Amino acid sequence: MIRILVVDDHALVRRGLIELLQGLPDGVQFGEAGTAAEALALAFGERWDVVLLDLGLPDRHGLEVLKEIHAARPQLPVLILTMFPEDQLALRMLEMGASGYLTKESAPEELLRALERVMAGHKYLSPAMAQAVADGLGGPPPAPHEQLSDRELEVLRLLAAGRPITAISRQLGLSPKTVTTYRARLLHKLRMRSNAELTFYATQHGLISPAALRATQ
Repeated sequence: MIRILVVDDHALVRRGLIELLQGLPDGVQFGEAGTAAEALALAFGERWDVVLLDLGLPDRHGLEVLKEIHAARPQLPVLILTMFPEDQLALRMLEMGASGYLTKESAPEELLRALERVMAGHKYLSPAMAQAVADGLGGPPPAPHEQLSDRELEVLRLLAAGRPITAISRQLGLSPKTVTTYRARLLHKLRMRSNAELTFYATQHGLISPAALRATQ
């Protein structure tokens, strides 16, 4: 029996994925989560063979969920299934512990292939993404945010989502002065002047979800 945890903030999407996968030959049991908090509670509280994770969660970005799952259970495959284009985040997700990355526009057959591969202990990239990686070797420099450290990227996403300095310091366990220093460093590295520019950039590059942005408005 295969156990799959489906994490997506839209109940209809979760239902569709479950209906698609429930006919797998070995039999399947499912868990469902619509928020990061629910996902982490289920991921750590029960045994799973694979996690299907959307990045656009309302309470925290899926990247944070990925990092926590990978840190606590590095052998648990996490397959990213999201609306954000592959070329924006796929490699970063793989570097941070994801086993694979698919967009929601992928064909059902590709999702089944990806699940089979990651549950066998391998990484999965779509043929299009694998070609893009090959084409990018020796090509143009990566996007500015790809040069940021994990902590800088984390602070960028929180600032871009409209979180105040004090709230970010509490969430990350940093002093407000340190968060302010990170903000100044980000503005310098990205050649920007305001949080509004950070928000626009992060939205354009899929670093924050519309749901996370709405939650702070």
